[in-house]
Amino acid sequence: MDFMLMFNSPAQDLEREKNDPASATYWESWRAYMNAIYGAGIVKSGNALKAPYTASTVRIRDGKRQVQDGPYADTKELLGGYLVINVASLDDALQWAERSPSSISGSTEVRPILSMSEN
Repeated sequence: MDFMLMFNSPAQDLEREKNDPASATYWESWRAYMNAIYGAGIVKSGNALKAPYTASTVRIRDGKRQVQDGPYADTKELLGGYLVINVASLDDALQWAERSPSSISGSTEVRPILSMSEN
């Protein structure tokens, strides 16, 4: 089964500089996690996302497009990246989500992928 793991983190985590010695432990935890999950051969695709302020949110209201710069969600956690994995069960996906560094300071959402044949 295919699942998307969405890594949600507090803004301060997403703003950590990769070359900042104070953030070395944080980035090492991500390197270790990514090495493990890719090493397991279950990753189908995924990406880290640029900083939340680079986002644009589009809505159509009264037939007119509205664009808002930056993320719209008023939340303490922001999407920092995602992976699509193929594992045998939801339980397996949850175990990988549990290991994610984002689960420690934020959250990791696990959602099954809807195949076009299921529509």
